[in-house]
Amino acid sequence: MNILLCGATGFIGRHIHQALTQAGHTVRSLHQPLNGTTRPLRFTEATCPSRWRPWLEGMDAVINAVGVLRDSRRAPMQVVHSQAPVALLQAAADAGVRKVLHISALGLTGNSRLYARSKLAAEEALLNLNQRGVLDGVVLQPSVVFGPGGASSVLFQQLARFPWLLLPPPAFTCHIQPVAVEELAEAVLKLTHPACTVRGRVPIVGSQALTLSDFVQALRQQQGLRAARHWPLPQALTHLSATLGDCVPFTPWGHDTLALMSHDNTADASVMTSLLGRAPQGATAFGRAQTAAVPQLAS
Repeated sequence: MNILLCGATGFIGRHIHQALTQAGHTVRSLHQPLNGTTRPLRFTEATCPSRWRPWLEGMDAVINAVGVLRDSRRAPMQVVHSQAPVALLQAAADAGVRKVLHISALGLTGNSRLYARSKLAAEEALLNLNQRGVLDGVVLQPSVVFGPGGASSVLFQQLARFPWLLLPPPAFTCHIQPVAVEELAEAVLKLTHPACTVRGRVPIVGSQALTLSDFVQALRQQQGLRAARHWPLPQALTHLSATLGDCVPFTPWGHDTLALMSHDNTADASVMTSLLGRAPQGATAFGRAQTAAVPQLAS
């Protein structure tokens, strides 16, 4: 198949690109010019369907794996998560490219933050095109995605090095369901297959739901370290730290992240089991080989 992959150089996109090419698919990336005269397409500039039409010629499927954790002038969240994807979805429908996969996130409903609102807008646009019968679209909704090179993975691995930690209160009460990035990419590969009839929202989760505190403890154990002491950070300091995080562009921590972790981020893993043909990994079984590839704090 010929597949347009948006976000091919990102954390999730790199693994999807590898899975697709290893399976024999031809992948078109926005970072590669279409021909000698067409420059690479910048995602934030493609907010009209007409900008996407040349990139969709000859494509059998489209995968959008573009996303940001922080709103910025260079990559406005509303543009990245909503305006550009909606234009891409409409362009795919106009071009007759029915198979579209869109990577979103789990746990967005009821979240008033811009991250959630912008993500949900693209989800609703895809589902609307599905209902009109012009797309066979899939919204992938991963919980926390873990693997080498991920910003959140680096943060979790760094936290796991400390023998004691003050964590936000939701870290002890709300549950996440981490999924290995390699298994997310494998699920994308299965969903892209022409014979796959899955449509609509699909939760992408691992087999084990646990609190963030327990997840950090599991990563610590995988490093051969003793259990750490964790205490809840006072609410006022939690919000202060999130405000400070909003001011630091290179960290995933901020109010959007706090809002996401303040509710359970879990789902039934049966769909993933069906796609993979086996139960997905649990967080306590990610293994030392995977965690060792993530940069660590100096001892």
